[in-house]
Amino acid sequence: MEKWIKSLKTATPQEGYELAIKLAQKGIAYTQPSERVRKKLRPKYSRNADNLIAASQVIAIHYQTVAAANNYWRVSTRNSRP
Repeated sequence: MEKWIKSLKTATPQEGYELAIKLAQKGIAYTQPSERVRKKLRPKYSRNADNLIAASQVIAIHYQTVAAANNYWRVSTRNSRP
């Protein structure tokens, strides 16, 4: 298995969200290693609202994990609050 996660630490919430998306994408690739099969299935699930909601839920769960690992970016956002 390729080692691609160096850290869950990110500089900003935006970078954290992008990492969450990557985590979700990698999870799919590990679950279905055939790129050919994934490409064949994509048109079906990309048009199904329930499947898209489920994908968003997976990303949200990953984002919660990344946010917790970054202490919810408190250090970087504490000074920006009114």
